Amino acid sequence: MRILLAEDDGLLGDGLQAGLRQQGFQVDWVRDGQAAERELRAMPQDQYAAAVLDLGLPLKDGLAVLADLRRSGIKLPVLVLTARDTVADRIRGLDLGADDYVLKPVDLFELGARLRALVRRANGQTQELLCAQNIALDPAARTVTRDGLPVTLSTREFDLLQVLMLSAGRVLSREQLEQQLYSWGQEVDSNAVEVHVHHLRRKLGAELIQTVRGVGYCLLRDAAR
Repeated sequence: MRILLAEDDGLLGDGLQAGLRQQGFQVDWVRDGQAAERELRAMPQDQYAAAVLDLGLPLKDGLAVLADLRRSGIKLPVLVLTARDTVADRIRGLDLGADDYVLKPVDLFELGARLRALVRRANGQTQELLCAQNIALDPAARTVTRDGLPVTLSTREFDLLQVLMLSAGRVLSREQLEQQLYSWGQEVDSNAVEVHVHHLRRKLGAELIQTVRGVGYCLLRDAAR
């Protein structure tokens, strides 16, 4: 899952980026409020699964960024990360449209768990495990089973399967999948998505992922009839 991190503290931002990447997130990092707002407005709304937004950002305060995003209709899940620990600050952030609120210093594993929960809810998922047909994916443990038996996937195969399972029943284009799988500076081969889909079909069953010609790919909730 690809997320946007807005944090002006270089040491903290570097640690958050590294820690979240270790948990399987693709992280784009900006250091001021104007850059955060520009990035979220310029890119397709489904490029990012969520945003982590510090409130004490230079150039534009995090609360102002949040308020303007919500006024413009951007529904991206936003987790506010801040040292402002008064109840009034938390209430204001939530009222302006924050989906969750975490105080610094934050445990990286808790942050990862909260982000996964935000993304699940945003995609209408209530259970920790993502299930489709005979496949079960555990985002926290980063494991996949088929008929209860473990299946070994590469990092990119797992990430692609997770994106497709979160959007089960929806057709996603190759461009949409690339946007969610790769962060800034990562090279994307022209046929990377096709190759990963081929490998997933070989490991998990040919009928799991359908090709919609000229449009993209769709993971079926139930086996094809």
